[in-house]
Amino acid sequence: MKTYFLSFLFISFSIVAQNPIEATFVSETIFKAETLVAVDNFKSIYYTNNDVFYKKNDTKTISYNNLQLGTITTANAFNSLKINLFYKDFNTAIILDNRLAVIFKIDFNNIQPYKNVSYLSTGNDNTLWLFNQDTQQLEVYDYKNNITQAKSLPVKSNVLDMKSNYNYCWLLTDRYLLTYNYFGTMISKIENQGFTSLDESDENIILRKENTLFYIKKNTETIIPIDLPNLLINQFSLTNETLYIYNNETLKQFQLKTN
Repeated sequence: MKTYFLSFLFISFSIVAQNPIEATFVSETIFKAETLVAVDNFKSIYYTNNDVFYKKNDTKTISYNNLQLGTITTANAFNSLKINLFYKDFNTAIILDNRLAVIFKIDFNNIQPYKNVSYLSTGNDNTLWLFNQDTQQLEVYDYKNNITQAKSLPVKSNVLDMKSNYNYCWLLTDRYLLTYNYFGTMISKIENQGFTSLDESDENIILRKENTLFYIKKNTETIIPIDLPNLLINQFSLTNETLYIYNNETLKQFQLKTN
């Protein structure tokens, strides 16, 4: 049984010749941002402009900025009650509530042992998934109690992107797409065939390769191209089966037919 389990972990996924996933155009909105972070189930748009973080809905726009920390390296709104902003230049994370008020500040420079963080995203309860650049390990970190709950083995390729939910974390490296569970155990290893970024929703994955997007459905082993019109894909976000594509001028919404 153990041999079978280990062999399952290291299955190589591949893009197979099969029908692409249909993407039906829904709407297009004039939109301007430096970085599209996410669109939630209530159609609130999270984005950054000039190192200011914004949450915009039909009725109002609110913002958060921290001039002392400078550039927002990454932002994650998977849990809208505990949004996290990461400022790599200062090795610091800020946790915000749904009104963009500060809940917690984590200065990794003052934590023992010291953590040199290069990627950070949302975990369960009061935890964050973080990638420690010095150790090349993925960690599950409890920021309220200053406890590392789990660590992965060192990752032996360069990390390009990272996304997570409460139970899993996906590391896209220059060689593989790696999936880890909450105990820091790698549960899948997919060869990277030119992908440069990813997004996740309900454990379904979107991968970008140049100006094309691909889909991996939850609990499947197949990378499927998404049939999209010829358009510029600057950034993208997946919410359930709704795909948002930002092209520096407009935000386009598509409905994916994945069944």
